[in-house]
Amino acid sequence: MASQAKHDYHILEPSIWPFVASVSAFVMLFGAVLWFKGGTPLLFLAGLAGVLFVMYSWWSEVIHESQVGDHTPVVHLGLRYGFILFIISEVMFFLAWFWAYFRYALFVPAETTDETHGIGFAEGGMFPPEGIHAVDPLALPLVNTLILLLSGCTLTAAHHYLMEMREGNDDPKRKQVFWWLAGTTALGAIFLVMQGVEYYEAYHHDLTLQSTFYGAAFYMATGFHGMHVLIGTIFLAICLIRVGKGHFDPKKHIGFEAAAWYWHFVDVVWLFLFFAIYVGSAGFFNYGH
Repeated sequence: MASQAKHDYHILEPSIWPFVASVSAFVMLFGAVLWFKGGTPLLFLAGLAGVLFVMYSWWSEVIHESQVGDHTPVVHLGLRYGFILFIISEVMFFLAWFWAYFRYALFVPAETTDETHGIGFAEGGMFPPEGIHAVDPLALPLVNTLILLLSGCTLTAAHHYLMEMREGNDDPKRKQVFWWLAGTTALGAIFLVMQGVEYYEAYHHDLTLQSTFYGAAFYMATGFHGMHVLIGTIFLAICLIRVGKGHFDPKKHIGFEAAAWYWHFVDVVWLFLFFAIYVGSAGFFNYGH
């Protein structure tokens, strides 16, 4: 029988997940350092497995709490504020990569040779550096931009039908929510496939992570965005399963709302990436050629 909270706050039971998450994250990052230094990826993979296990287990408990009445309006408000702060932290994360990119795009370092100090760097080089084949923004990047813009529209449609649903799982609008959300999830998966093809072609043209500061900035910024698209796609897929189980209604759908906010954030970041890194590298910053 479902329990109903007698007060505005959800008093949590003692949980092992914060401790396991911390240990797993430390093992994963420590293992990544050893891997990058030439070791094996086993420690990194073990930590990653631990993080994924905690994510599944901990968030499963949160979903269960929402279904048994523990998520009161006050808890909903706290969850919303918490997720907004999380997105703000993500904005700061990507701001660092944009800062690094524009630092080298606007003040391009050029390799110099000094008899006293050896090889160094000074301003005045070309951007992208000479010999670097920048990705054509009107090819796959443009296609991916259209894919993400379309996914934002389909997600908005799903949210619209969700807000119009009536109580009960037999409402036909629930099917509309399901299929529009399924379309959004599929578009996210297509984006990842297209980005994989783009990376394959870029490596074929010798644009690698080691291709000077440009290659590092390009792959770190677009690669981390791709990782966020992967996370967002999984987020949407979980919401899709929950829609099928009848977890959401117009008044209680904080999980769907968080997924929608996250996905729209991913869309906006991609627009900045597209115009700054792809279009900028092909035209505006290419003043040295």
